[in-house]
Amino acid sequence: MLDKVILGLDVDTMDDVKRILDLCPQCAWFKVGSQLFTRWGHQSLSLLKERKKKIFLDLKYHDIPNTVKNAVSAARDLGVDMLTVHALGGSQMIKCASEAVIGTPVKIIAVTILTSHNEEQIQKELGIVWKLEDAVLNLANMALLAGAHGIVCSPMEISLLRKKIGNDFLLITPGVRPTWAAETHDQVRVMTPSEAIRSGANMLVLARPILKANNPQAAFDRIIEEIENE
Repeated sequence: MLDKVILGLDVDTMDDVKRILDLCPQCAWFKVGSQLFTRWGHQSLSLLKERKKKIFLDLKYHDIPNTVKNAVSAARDLGVDMLTVHALGGSQMIKCASEAVIGTPVKIIAVTILTSHNEEQIQKELGIVWKLEDAVLNLANMALLAGAHGIVCSPMEISLLRKKIGNDFLLITPGVRPTWAAETHDQVRVMTPSEAIRSGANMLVLARPILKANNPQAAFDRIIEEIENE
């Protein structure tokens, strides 16, 4: 079950990264997002590689196809294991991203609708005419057909994607909160870790419930135990 949790390194310093690695030595996967990568770039990735950790680079590439292909190639050369592109970038962009990792174990994971968005926002602010569930399903299906290896979605759409698209893709979900970590912060579509796994998620992304805990290692162990007892 240790490979089902990705710990988000949403911190500002390399000392923070080292502290978290020391506090959660049993964690195999770590997410490097825009906060850490903007400050420390490949240094953060190098440290994780030195510690023999798996890297989920979550920068949500969204640009013209050739630019994204070049960015993915650069990430591949830095030794990441998975990385995100934004499904809203379209099928050609995702196809180019996937081509950049052919013959390697690197996985392209497409982000559908951010967990901070609700249906009113995507329709009124983003101009997406579909209902939220339909938007997630349509974007996921398009991304997988274009060559993505997996999907990021909120826990609320896990069952829908498994029912409509099947099991032959990775499904990674943020928006996961244990019952003992009540704060959801800016995420509006959430679920507990055991509920998410039961619904069909392969991997869960967690950060604040662990990083903000008085004892991060105990919090991580508690989440793993919750998943194992599911």
